[in-house]
Amino acid sequence: QVQLVESGGGLVQAGDSLRLSCAGSGGTFNFNTMAWFRQAPGKEREFVAAISWSSGRTYYADSVKGRFTISGDHVKNTQYLQMNSLKPEDTAVFFCAATTIGPGYYQSDYDYWGQGTQVTVSS
Repeated sequence: QVQLVESGGGLVQAGDSLRLSCAGSGGTFNFNTMAWFRQAPGKEREFVAAISWSSGRTYYADSVKGRFTISGDHVKNTQYLQMNSLKPEDTAVFFCAATTIGPGYYQSDYDYWGQGTQVTVSS
């Protein structure tokens, strides 16, 4: 059974940095795209960033461009999200997602999800 496990969340102050990690394990899988989504309290889950292993391209939501960087290791099915210059509005549960196709900007584009890791940014 494929599992995605996130780590690296926490409580930081505005302007600080955090690095999230997501590791895939279990079963037989060949992800083409891995992504990060986030869900703030009372809001819909939204796309943050994605990386396509086949093209090497990365994709970002406008709200995080220039501050967040997605990277990863295709062989290990591991991805990272380096978050710099964090703002209180970045506070959310961050979810790792993956698909064998993609890339995509919508939840429905992804077949596999992690349980989420909480990121809280205080002002």
